[in-house]
Order: sequence, then structure tokens, then C-alpha cells
Amino acid sequence: MCSASDASHANAPAPPPRALISRNPLEWLRVFGPGAVIASLTIGVGELIFSVRGGVIFGYAILFPFLLICLLKWTLAYSAARHMVLSGAHPFQRWMDLPFGPRGWLTVLFLMLAVAFIPVWVSFHCSVIGDFLADLTGTKHYLAGATIYLWGAGLLVTVLALAVAGGYAALEKIQLVIVVGMLAAVIATLMLFGPDWFDLLRGFVVPQRLDYPAWFTDDLRANIQQIAERPVWVELSLYVGVIGGASYDYLAYTSYLRDKSWGNAAQSTRDPCFERENTAPLDELTLRQWMRAPLIDCTLSFVVVLLFAAVFVASGKLVLGPARQIPGDDAFLEHQAQFVTHIHPWLYPLYVVAVFLTLFGTLYGTLEVAPTVLREAVLAFRKDRVTEGGARRIRMLAILWCSAVAMTILAVSFVYQLQMGGEKPPRPTAILIPVNLFTGVFGCGLVCLLNAWMDRHLPTQHRMPLALVALNVIGGVIFILVALRGYWDYAGWWAMGILLAILTLGGVIAWLVNLSLDRG
Repeated sequence: MCSASDASHANAPAPPPRALISRNPLEWLRVFGPGAVIASLTIGVGELIFSVRGGVIFGYAILFPFLLICLLKWTLAYSAARHMVLSGAHPFQRWMDLPFGPRGWLTVLFLMLAVAFIPVWVSFHCSVIGDFLADLTGTKHYLAGATIYLWGAGLLVTVLALAVAGGYAALEKIQLVIVVGMLAAVIATLMLFGPDWFDLLRGFVVPQRLDYPAWFTDDLRANIQQIAERPVWVELSLYVGVIGGASYDYLAYTSYLRDKSWGNAAQSTRDPCFERENTAPLDELTLRQWMRAPLIDCTLSFVVVLLFAAVFVASGKLVLGPARQIPGDDAFLEHQAQFVTHIHPWLYPLYVVAVFLTLFGTLYGTLEVAPTVLREAVLAFRKDRVTEGGARRIRMLAILWCSAVAMTILAVSFVYQLQMGGEKPPRPTAILIPVNLFTGVFGCGLVCLLNAWMDRHLPTQHRMPLALVALNVIGGVIFILVALRGYWDYAGWWAMGILLAILTLGGVIAWLVNLSLDRG
């Protein structure tokens, strides 16, 4: 058993690091850590693939939507993290007390969809890297193209072994190295390309009409027609979901602050004596100092994401656009090698290493999101304690579940591709679009709107500025409307009915969980 003094000591918040209270802004860079994880989760697919794709299709005009997306997602991430530092309460815990529906229904809904959707993202990342490795080894067209899933399955086994042995500390170190290395590389690349800087900056600040290029009409390639058949709105909703990260990434990010012991965020999984409430609240001065941590970390994270987006949009427009080469199901990463070989052919090996490490980090980070989400859901329903052994079991269960389901998706995709033959190339993004509309768009809208509601739980002096509240409400409305429009254009009433059924199912399951807990 743990004594009261032990529990009090375990829950005592850590003092702010010297870098955080320094008057030198450069010292604040040392705080950058969890934000690097979030940045790395989006760089692998969001920037290397979809920013490039947006640059080829829409040119610099896509930069204004990217800027808006990053601003709204920064608002989401920072607001949730700020609340966590001030109160120690994760959104899942706050959502237990929503004024409508069964108790905890939204927490149950997000957990239920995480169980289904995060493995889809894991399998997608495996397929993307598998496609890259198959092309690299000259095996892409073997077995009617199904070899990409074999490569992806092999990589998944490797990442699973690393995840079992790792944890947050290893995740942060890996992603921080990847982000810093890639950032230096892309800045050098942009300088060497020498884009029209006026047009690039104009793309950021001037909204422009977005239409598919005229050559889409005459291009009969399957991958081009696959995009052209979808409304522009659906294509844009795909970018909204992948650029800057998804709702589960930010929920995991908020939970990572427990591991960092920022402010009043309790280290719930490190001590068997953890209890829900902090026993040593911070004074006002220390709290204000700690509030700098998520502000610095989130801001740096999204500045990095936006810089990557600008570089890859410009690279797509200048290098791939004239050749009409679009990253997609038939070639996720093959065309982008020209970004470095355009400078010198000898740089190709460097491109291969950089892309592999980036995508590997994205895959590893995505797999690590699952145990964090499950941990917070358990903590939301269990108000008493979570033992250290219980936390390890939660982590192992989530990782094994995601890996098993992702492996099943890869296996089914492999068999399906063998049956379809080489005339129909693999389409990993087909299953991703409806999933992405919830995880990257609709879910973000819900979190934004509820950030403003959660803020009412804080003392008056700690609440968000009015401008930040307004940004959360505006962002929430925009994300939800974009998602609903995307669902409608994707599958009409079928999509709307499925979304409504999912929301209802979350309420029913929450009611059953509450009934079980009351009886127990």
C-alpha cells in the first residue's frame, strides 16, 4: 500500500525548467519536445505526399487554406494543452460531465472510434512505406502490385517490436531528431529552387478560387481520373484532415504533458499511487510560467508544419507540376525524388534515407497514439487509481490491438489485390477518406467547440482570452461543416446516416458502461 505522504510527493508538480523562466527567447527552444512528436506525425504523409499533391494540383493558391488549417489546429492543440497544464484534466475527463447525453458518451465514442480508426491509419502508413520500399527494390509490380502490403507487413512487425520496448521518452527523442534533420534539409532545398517569393507569399495571404487544372479533362491516367471524379471539396477535405494532424494526435499530445510533468498535469502512469486530483496546486506565478510551455511547444510545432508545407507545395508546383506527376495510390513517393536529383543525381541516396526515417517516425508515432488514448479513457472512468502494472497492460493491449487489426487490413488488401490483378493498381487511400473525415476534420471540430466549454471549469483568472475562445468556436464550426460537406459529397445520405448511427451508438454504449459500473 502507498502512504499518504508517498502519494502527495508523487503528485507534487515539478518546478518550471530554467529555460522556461529565462528572459532569452532562444532558451525557450529547449522546451520543444511533445510538439516535435505532433509535427512528425503530419510530416510523413501530410507534407511529403499531400502538400506536394496540393502544389501540383492547385499551385500556391493552396497555401492560404493550409495557413488557415494550421491556425485552427494550433488553436485546438494549444487550448487543450493549456487546460491540462492549468487543471491537470484531460479532455476525456472533462467530457464525462457534458450537460447532455449519458455520462461520458463522447469519451466512449472517441475511444470506440479510436479502436476502429487508428489501426486504419497504421495500415495506411505501412502501405505507403511498403509502396516506397517495393519501388526501391524493383518488386512493385510483382504479385499484381500486392507486394506493397508484404513490405508494409514486415515493417509493421519491426515497429511493433520497437513500440513494445519503447515509450514516450524514446518517441520524443526519435521524432525530435527526425524533425530537426528534415527541417534543415527542406530549408536548403527551398533556397536552391529559388521560387517566385512574391507569388509564394501571395498564396499565403490572398484567398483564391481552387479548381482542378484544365489538363485533368484530357489526362486519361487512372490516378488522375480518380481525383477528377471527386468534387474539389472532397479533395480539399482530405487536406484538412492530414495537414497539421488529426484529433487523436492532439488528444495524445495533451496526455503527453503528464509524462513531461508540465504544471498541474499529473504523471498518472509513472506512479502506482496516482490519484485523480493533484495534492500540491501551484501558485499563480509558477502557473503563469508553466503556461509558456504549451504555448512555445505548440507554436513551434505548427511553424515547422507550415514551413514544411510551403517547401513541398513549392517543390510540387515547380518540379512535378510541369511534368503532370501527382503523388497518389500509384506512386506515393517516387516522383518526389526529383526534388533532390534536380539539384544533383548523387543526392538520391540521401533522399531515400531521409524519406524512410521520416515515414518510419510517422508510423511509430501513430502506433504510440493508441495506448495514450486508451490510458486517458480508462482514467476518465476510473476515478480511484491506476497502478503502474495496469498502465503497462493498457499500453500493451492498445499496441497489440492496433498492430493485429492493421496486419489484418494489410492481409485482406494483399488478397484483394491478387484477385483484382495488375490492371487495377492498389488504392490504400480508398479506405482512408471516410476515416480521415472523422479523425482529421469532424473530430477536430468537436474538440474545438468543447475547448470553449471546458474553459468554463477554470477559475476566472485562468480562462482563455476572448480571442482564443472565438477561434475555438469558429474553428469548430468550420471543421464540422467541412466534414459534413465532405461526407455528403462522398456518399450522400448513406454517409450522413452512418455518422448519425455512430453518434447514437456512442451514447448507447456509454449508457451500458455506466449501468455496469453502477451495478459493480
